[in-house]
This record gives sequence, C-alpha cells and structure tokens, in this order.
Amino acid sequence: MSDINARIDAEVKSSDVVLFMKGTPQFPMCGFSGQVVQILSYVGVPFKGVNVLEDQEIREGIKAYSNWPTIPQLYVKGEFVGGCDITREMFQAGELQALLEEKGIAVKQAS
Repeated sequence: MSDINARIDAEVKSSDVVLFMKGTPQFPMCGFSGQVVQILSYVGVPFKGVNVLEDQEIREGIKAYSNWPTIPQLYVKGEFVGGCDITREMFQAGELQALLEEKGIAVKQAS
C-alpha cells in the first residue's frame, strides 16, 4: 500500500493545484468534479487533473491518503483542501481565492 501512497504523494506535489477527479478537466465524468473544474477555471488558476477512473489503485488509495471518502479532492501546494462542497463554499465566501493567493498562486481578479 505504501507504493500507491508514494505515487499519490508524487501526484499531489507535481503541481501547485491538483484535482483528483472523475474524468478530465476537459471532460469531467461527474457533476461534482465538473463543479470544481468550473470553479478553478473561473478563478483562473492552472491545475492538474488526475483521472481516478483510469486507475483503480489511485481511486481507492486517494481516499485513504486524505482520509476523505469522496472524489473529487482538491490539493493546493500539497495540502488537502476538500471535496466539491467545501471547495464551492470556500469559493462563494472568497476563502478559496484567499487561500490560493496566500500560497502564492495568482488568481484572476473579478471584473
């Protein structure tokens, strides 16, 4: 099991913003993943999508890695942020944008 944790850890640290999701950023395969993609796209941050549907080990392993039972899962600078509901609530409150800026990730300014 440590092998899958090492693979997940490498993915989490491979980009400033990583989203473990069902499908790809271009073609989300579930509504919750799609919502998080829309939010990240709206705030204008580049992110890496990891399609858990392509790898059963990652799909199950990510749940143990984060101790979070659902997908999608958002990571910023290697830190677990949350799933769809938490990401959406943080975005609506302006907390997601503040977190990203605090971590040194530029967000698109609202016009």
